[in-house]
Amino acid sequence: MFATPLAIYQQIGFESEIRGASPHYLINLLFDGAQAALNTAQTQLAENDLRGKSDSITKAIAIIVDGLSASLNKNEGGELAQNLAALYDYMARRLVHANIHKDAGSIREVQGLLSEIGGAWKEMGNHAAGGENP
Repeated sequence: MFATPLAIYQQIGFESEIRGASPHYLINLLFDGAQAALNTAQTQLAENDLRGKSDSITKAIAIIVDGLSASLNKNEGGELAQNLAALYDYMARRLVHANIHKDAGSIREVQGLLSEIGGAWKEMGNHAAGGENP
């Protein structure tokens, strides 16, 4: 019924971290969150936890569509933003396929794509910020 003091403290700490973070760092959190959800989905699929797998894939899709794709500035980002938007859309469709067909290979495919893009994003931020994320 009541949250534990530790859970409340952790939530406050996380919210404070987000409020003071740079937009670049927040995008890093989205990449990490999508990867974590897909790692969980892979485990749940292997354990035949279909409801859990579905919830985790749905969470990853929401992060990709409502977070990563929605954060693109398609007016100023030009061709790169358009290409990323198309890639995020492709990832979401692959995850819907993975969810319906219990396809671990499609999940791995999206994990690989997220890893490549997220790695490039993090590297770009490290060079721009002198190694600092937040």
